[in-house]
Parts: sequence; structure tokens; C-alpha cells
Amino acid sequence: MMHLAQRPRRNRKSAAIRNLIQENSVSVNNLIFPLFLIEGRNKKIEVGSMPGIYRFSPDLLLKEIESCLKLGIATFDIFPALSDKLKDKKATESLNKKGLYLSTLREIKKKLPEAVIMTDVAMDPYSSDGHDGLVRNGEIVNDETVEILSKMAVAQAEAGADIIGPSDMMDGRVGVIRDALDENGFTNVSIMSYTAKYASAFYGPFRDALDSAPKFGDKKTYQMNPANSREALIEADLDMLEGADFLMVKPALSYLDVIKNLHDHFDLPIAAYNVSGEYSMVKAAAAKGWIDGDRVRDEILLSIKRAGASVILTYFAKEFAKSKH
Repeated sequence: MMHLAQRPRRNRKSAAIRNLIQENSVSVNNLIFPLFLIEGRNKKIEVGSMPGIYRFSPDLLLKEIESCLKLGIATFDIFPALSDKLKDKKATESLNKKGLYLSTLREIKKKLPEAVIMTDVAMDPYSSDGHDGLVRNGEIVNDETVEILSKMAVAQAEAGADIIGPSDMMDGRVGVIRDALDENGFTNVSIMSYTAKYASAFYGPFRDALDSAPKFGDKKTYQMNPANSREALIEADLDMLEGADFLMVKPALSYLDVIKNLHDHFDLPIAAYNVSGEYSMVKAAAAKGWIDGDRVRDEILLSIKRAGASVILTYFAKEFAKSKH
């Protein structure tokens, strides 16, 4: 027999002991459930590239949120899918109080006030160009875009948004949005900044869900280079100084090092977006019988939490919550 002073396996010898010393765990309280909104009534359409994820008309979206609240999910990030006829270069539909998005937000807060609603601030769902910013002569212009985004954020706050999520990656937008919210009396509305949003190949299924792919070019002049990690510290420092309440990394799985970097350097809560492509890969492999989808799901969420994210936006939220009931 070997004479070993330390035998780490002693702390793994039973489930009770393993649970006793477990360093990290994921709770439904950590999760935000992204949801897709479409026009009409009594519509529930599955996203072809995201099995188990649906686009809902406003009436059924309310029912979906209500069912999730009963499972313990409290926060929802709502994304609108609009018809092309409503899109233009300046995303003017984003300010339409009678439009699909803002009217639905008001209805949710009226009927389900306990639901915490996060919104998306970017031009792409409303833009005929499909970009997150205003396009002039083939270039996404920064400062004019920020003016549009600040008005969009105020309109969403007026409709009842609890958390504003600027996902555009324009320079200086957090500060301008914070000022606009405060000037209009929305000092209690939070900003969850998409701080380190990378120009990733993992967004494909999301763009299917919203029909929001760019009409030309790509998003590399405003979203971050996947090769860079230290650059995220610059973005995070700026967002914190400008008034962000949360710092988000997107995507999550290929950027666990960035999540940890932000967690180690900043005292604000760190969020991570477990994006559509990450979800769809698990679903596709599980459908083939190549992996245990439930175990892989839980391991992925745990890895994101372990890296330092206290908030996880994930399409797995509802099924994870069901698995804990």
C-alpha cells in the first residue's frame, strides 16, 4: 500500500460528501430565458434550427411567461421578429408605441407585473439593412446610431422594461442611454451591457429566429474579434464608468476565459449569453444519440457559472427549471 498524506478521492467517496464540498452550483435564479415575439394571435412556431424553442404571438407569449414563472424563472429577454414591411434604415418602428414590441411589453407588465423584463437595444430587428447600427455609404456610423438607441431605450423603459440590454457594440452607448433614462425619470431601470460581444459564428440559429441577418457584409467593424481577450477589459472598464449595472459576455462557451477575466477584474455582476448555436449543437448531437443532452446541458451551465457568471441567458432555462421540479 502507498503511504499518501493526501488522498483527494476521500472527498469524492459518496454523493453526500461530494455535495458537501461542491464549489459551484446553478440555480434557476441565475437564469434569464430569451423569448421570441411575432405578430398575430394564437401563433406558436418552432424555430427550425432550435428544437424546442418557439416564436410566440403576444397572447401565447403571455401564457409562456406565466408557465415559466410557475417554474421559478423570473426574468425574460424579449426579442421581436418583425415583417420586412415595418423595417427601414432608421429603425423607426422601434419607437412605435402601438407597434408589436412596445405594446406587448406593456401588456406583459400589466398582466404579469412580477415578471422581470429585459429588452434588446439594437437596430437590427427594425433595420432594412439588418445591421445593429445606422448605415451610411456602406459604413455603420457610431454616433448617429447611439442617438437612435437612446430613444429606443427610453421607449422600452416607458413600456415597462426593467433591464435594458444594449447589444449593438457602439462606442459610448451605455453612457448616453444611462443619461437618457435618468433624464426621463427611469433611474431605477438597469442596463445589462453586452460588453464583450464577439463577431461569432455561433449566432446563426438566432438570426433564423428573427430573420435579421445583415443584408450586406458582416458585423466585424463593431463586434469584437474572437482572437482578443484583453480588449474585453477595455470595453468593460468603459461600460462600468458609463453606468452599466451588469457586464455581459456573448457567446459563453468559447469565451469562458473572458468571463473569468471580467469576473476577476470587476465588481459588477457578470452575465453570459449561452447563445443559439451552443444550444443547437447540443440538441443536434442529443437527437443523434451521440451525447446525453440533459447532462451536457447541466455541465455547460455549470461551466459558465464556474467561470464567474452570476447571470446566464440561456435557451435551456425552461427545461433546466423543469428538471429541478
